[in-house]
Amino acid sequence: MRFLGNIEAKIDSKGRAFLPAVFRKVLQSSGEENLVLRKDIFQQCLVLFPESVWNGRVDLLKSQLAPWKPSHQQILRQFVSEAEVVSLDGNGRFLISKRLQRAAGLEQDLRFIGVDDTIEIWSPQHLEEVLKSDEEFGADLVNIMNTDDDK
Repeated sequence: MRFLGNIEAKIDSKGRAFLPAVFRKVLQSSGEENLVLRKDIFQQCLVLFPESVWNGRVDLLKSQLAPWKPSHQQILRQFVSEAEVVSLDGNGRFLISKRLQRAAGLEQDLRFIGVDDTIEIWSPQHLEEVLKSDEEFGADLVNIMNTDDDK
């Protein structure tokens, strides 16, 4: 399953947002019903995980942790305790808790960004702050994609 796109949306006064139809279609075609919402670890945005993707990430994290190391248990605890299960209502809306709205600096306007197997939810202001200019993005992409085979 792959999510693509950059879609503008709004959050209502009750904290509900419509999941864009293009993303709902991807979820439906993949047979996904349950979603997990968490603040991103590195950026000031939220990440919406289909349940199977979330379970894969938790399994990957657990595979790197030692169960008898207190610091490792704290990492797992913090990672999973900051997540919330969300579900879509009959209209395709879901609730974003006040806690997560504050954590991501969300107000009324939102941007949904499809990022491979997850969906990011940004405030437009924070998204503009982190996106590179077209020139910087192009240069970084060239540096990543060029290999020694081209010499």
